Amino acid sequence: MPGVDLHTDIVFLSGVGPQRAKLLKEQMGIATLGDLLTYFPYKHIDRSKLYYSHELTPEMPYVQLCGRFLSFTVEGVGRKQRLVGHFSDGHGVVDMVWFNSIPYIRKAYDELHTYVVFGKPTFFNGRYNITHPEVDPAEQVELSALGMFPNYSIPEKAKKRGVTQRMMQGLVRNLLRLLQAPLPEVLPADLVGRMRLMTRDEAVRAMHFPQNALELSAASYRMKFEELFFVQLNILRYTQLRKRQYVGLPVNRVGDLFNDFYYHHLPFELTGAQKRVIREMREDMRSGRQMNRLLQGDVGSGKTLVALMAMLIALDSGFQACIMAPTEILAEQHAQTFRHFLGDMPVRVELLTGKVKGKARKDILEGLAAGGVHILVGTHAVIEDAVCFSNLGLVIVDEQHRFGVAQRSKLWGKNATPPHVLVMTATPIPRTLAMTVYGDLDVSVIDELPPGRKPIRTLHFFDNRRAQLYDHVRREIARGRQVYVVYPLIKESEKIDLENLEDGYEMLRAEFPDYRISKVHGQMKPQEKDEEMRRFATGETQILVATTVIEVGVNVPNASVMIIENAERFGLAQLHQLRGRVGRGAEQSYCILITSYKLAEDTRRRMQIMTETNDGFEIAEEDMKLRGPGTLDGTRQSGLAFELKVADLVRDAQVVQQARDAAREVVTADPEQCLPAYAAMWQHLRELKQQEVDWSGIS
Repeated sequence: MPGVDLHTDIVFLSGVGPQRAKLLKEQMGIATLGDLLTYFPYKHIDRSKLYYSHELTPEMPYVQLCGRFLSFTVEGVGRKQRLVGHFSDGHGVVDMVWFNSIPYIRKAYDELHTYVVFGKPTFFNGRYNITHPEVDPAEQVELSALGMFPNYSIPEKAKKRGVTQRMMQGLVRNLLRLLQAPLPEVLPADLVGRMRLMTRDEAVRAMHFPQNALELSAASYRMKFEELFFVQLNILRYTQLRKRQYVGLPVNRVGDLFNDFYYHHLPFELTGAQKRVIREMREDMRSGRQMNRLLQGDVGSGKTLVALMAMLIALDSGFQACIMAPTEILAEQHAQTFRHFLGDMPVRVELLTGKVKGKARKDILEGLAAGGVHILVGTHAVIEDAVCFSNLGLVIVDEQHRFGVAQRSKLWGKNATPPHVLVMTATPIPRTLAMTVYGDLDVSVIDELPPGRKPIRTLHFFDNRRAQLYDHVRREIARGRQVYVVYPLIKESEKIDLENLEDGYEMLRAEFPDYRISKVHGQMKPQEKDEEMRRFATGETQILVATTVIEVGVNVPNASVMIIENAERFGLAQLHQLRGRVGRGAEQSYCILITSYKLAEDTRRRMQIMTETNDGFEIAEEDMKLRGPGTLDGTRQSGLAFELKVADLVRDAQVVQQARDAAREVVTADPEQCLPAYAAMWQHLRELKQQEVDWSGIS
């Protein structure tokens, strides 16, 4: 751009200077002219209208009045001292109140001038007042030119050090005046024309200072589309690159192991959804391209069995398979499940965790290198350099959001040709989020529960109904069932939470003296924790008091009651995950949410959703609406390579789809990234990329 480089340090903008530049960088992340240009307002206020004082109501967000100060008085003492300017527009009197800079303000305004004042009206002591109004001499205010006034997000620390809305507006105006040449377009010209989008220059300027609401809406749509388009372009470019770079290992036959298992060892009939998913994976692995598939399925939907059958397909073609789980307990459970399912079949399954040491570890490592170990189950221990496979053909990552991309990448490097990849999650992901975060993966969904499973009944109890609750617990234990009682453990109040758990444990021991009770929380030593879990899993104890360490882990088909204390402190997704710990046998299971009576509106809504539906995808959609997409752990690199400043994955679901369709057309039209019509677009994508590492071969 002639004359202005948007990478220029913000200190060089008129009105900034070293001190202010330091403040803007530290508190607001504005380090360059480009940062300021895209620091968009979070709302606009229409300042083209004047109100009369008799029109005011306390509900009005902001108003503008024109009139004179009748007099000024200083009221209160010490820290409560304030300056009150009695302001009249000829229709009534409104008090203007200042708590700071009283001597300066008293000198700045007088009773002879006409002023335009702007601020939020409140009703106090029988009259309206406006605290810390903006005041301008009337002759300097041209109402028709004011239009929509931008309001920027200013952190409290920055406000205290003098960063105001007026200052921000002034800095942005200074910058826009500098930009005499139009901002260069980053979207392809044919796309801008076809979608009838504003140009980038028009949109950026209108995002700050629109003439009216219609112009702001058009600018906002353009900038949301642009953000989401580049997120999708990034994903689809990765996907295409991977398909061209990586040849899939030849897993092209279903042989003796798979067939023997299917016809002689399968513990129960597969659901239609499980059969469909296995077919999809089989097609991927024999297609000649590397499989990169996301398998979504609610807790208890039978993902583990599907994973085992996918591994047997790989084994039938002479490859080894590996599954990586986030916790030792879950890894141990997978290994036990696989061995139980396989029975006497000639398949060697080994478990590798931090606990496995000495000769046992040496035997496993030698077996892997020689090809004698067919299936390796483990935690992050499987990515250590000492772990070498003879011929790794399939990698499965369970609960993948708990592993960062860099961790997972080590697994793909353990074979000369990258193995096929299956990513599993029991956290249902709403469609728009899946499209944006896991957009480079093919998605399979298990949306049926195995036959014989009864839907879990979810009840919401206020904490004054414990007697009724404990009677229910006694009945269930008398029938030979087991019970979870879960307490929250939030880092900010960890000490109090652990005290609550200990108090709850003692209270339950007093309430149920005839039953044995286990206790598990994250502060315990791993062996203590594992022992307590084992006692519950084997039926030695009837009640397990725990924090959310059990969210991913133990499978106890005999447990039929999940009690969640202080349920208001859990998000919907977490409540749904915890509920999935029960309902694993054929018996009717219950999830009981206990809260205090006083609940915020959105908390009541959460409890209502949980009692109304067991559908994980419905719950995930509602969770996103209530909380926003938030930051999914470990997923930022695999889709959201750059932050969204304007777009919202919940509210802008339709724009996500439009952006993906447009990005797909572009990638198809210019696969080599060499056409002049798309040069500016590809260059902008390179500039947006914050991560230099090429993760394109990784899920």
